[in-house]
Amino acid sequence: VQLQASGGGSVQAGGSLTLSCAFHGDPSSLYAVGWFRQAPEKEREFVGAIMWTSGITRVIDSVKGRFTISRDNAENTVTLQMNNLKPEDTAVYYCAARTSAMISTNWKAYGSWGQGTLVTVSS
Repeated sequence: VQLQASGGGSVQAGGSLTLSCAFHGDPSSLYAVGWFRQAPEKEREFVGAIMWTSGITRVIDSVKGRFTISRDNAENTVTLQMNNLKPEDTAVYYCAARTSAMISTNWKAYGSWGQGTLVTVSS
């Protein structure tokens, strides 16, 4: 499976951005698609993920109520809707896919990655 992330950009605090992750290949092999982010000089951080079949999602506490993950089975895309953005959300965001039947917060558990897309939030 190949992944392609898009939708990054620059916004002011309180603004919104929508990131999309399109994947090419056989989606029946997917179990979970995750979003990660990495700020300068920081570790890669799990943001959230969605189980492809069930649609069950999980996000980290710091984005709960602001970020939403959804999927479009027909278009083979996963969307990360980010509202009320804060400067601390500034990072390169990545989507990743794994073929195991569990959401993992560990980036090493994901075998397929899209290129990063930069999100910059100014105060």
